[in-house]
Amino acid sequence: MRFTSEQRLDDGVLERDFTLGDIPGVLWTPASASEPASAPKSAPVPLILLGHPGGLDRMRPRLAARARHSASEGFASATIELPGSGGRPRLPVVEQARADLRRALEAGEPVPDDVVDRLVLPLVDEGVPEWRAALDALLALPGIDGPVGYSGGVISIGVRLAVVEPRVAAAVLFAGSYVPRVIFEEARQVTVPLHVLLQWDDEGNDRQAALDLFDAFGSKEKALNANMGGHTGVPPHAGEAAARFLARHLRA
Repeated sequence: MRFTSEQRLDDGVLERDFTLGDIPGVLWTPASASEPASAPKSAPVPLILLGHPGGLDRMRPRLAARARHSASEGFASATIELPGSGGRPRLPVVEQARADLRRALEAGEPVPDDVVDRLVLPLVDEGVPEWRAALDALLALPGIDGPVGYSGGVISIGVRLAVVEPRVAAAVLFAGSYVPRVIFEEARQVTVPLHVLLQWDDEGNDRQAALDLFDAFGSKEKALNANMGGHTGVPPHAGEAAARFLARHLRA
């Protein structure tokens, strides 16, 4: 991991851009965890991994707002760019799947399972190992420690990460993306506490599939926060509830 820039925001949060190999990312740490080396040391802070649908530059203002809220609760936050997004090399199989998806939607036809697999599974297969590598590097930094939470992003990535990464103690998942059938099977292996956000009228989401996925999760503690409205209409109180969920588990 190599830091490429940093700035102190007006609330004291330290925002640092980094690269992990050729993967760009951003780390936000609260003032208590990013004081100069000469300052008295505070206890290491928990970490929240901020997922997103790709295009880090475009998503950055929203991610920064979530990170600054988490910093006010005493948590560090970090994100990395998705495979094939932003300035990273394109994934031809995913690009073709996106074109096939658009054609199916424009024709009013069901989206074939093969298209969903080609659209999502390459992101999961490449993205999850990258998240784990980022986690290795982030937890090696002074001032940051577990437990670790995961919040948002492509729900299939969140599912796989919750299955294979024992350092993730709790997860907030956003319903609203296509889910391959194999991810439904993996969902039965998820045991960490879950908080799932669902927009009831999300134009890009199969509501029944989202409900079926929630039902499949093997976690003993899981909650579904469903609200009326489209994909971008998540009410503020839903985000606040998700933040309280993570705070409860990461502080524990």
